[in-house]
Amino acid sequence: MTTATAELLTVPEVMARLKLGRSTVYDLIRSRRLTSITIGRSRRVPADAVRDFIVHEIEEAA
Repeated sequence: MTTATAELLTVPEVMARLKLGRSTVYDLIRSRRLTSITIGRSRRVPADAVRDFIVHEIEEAA
């Protein structure tokens, strides 16, 4: 899937998928561990970025 056609998630959707709080999700975005874009005043996270984050965390934990 290309970035242009990627599903974009809101921060609350990312929170639900990762079972994390709002501050933690924004900390991940701020530290660039989770890729995001800004559209107007809205922050969006590509679904691929969430999957990549999970894979990376699993690899680091191993």
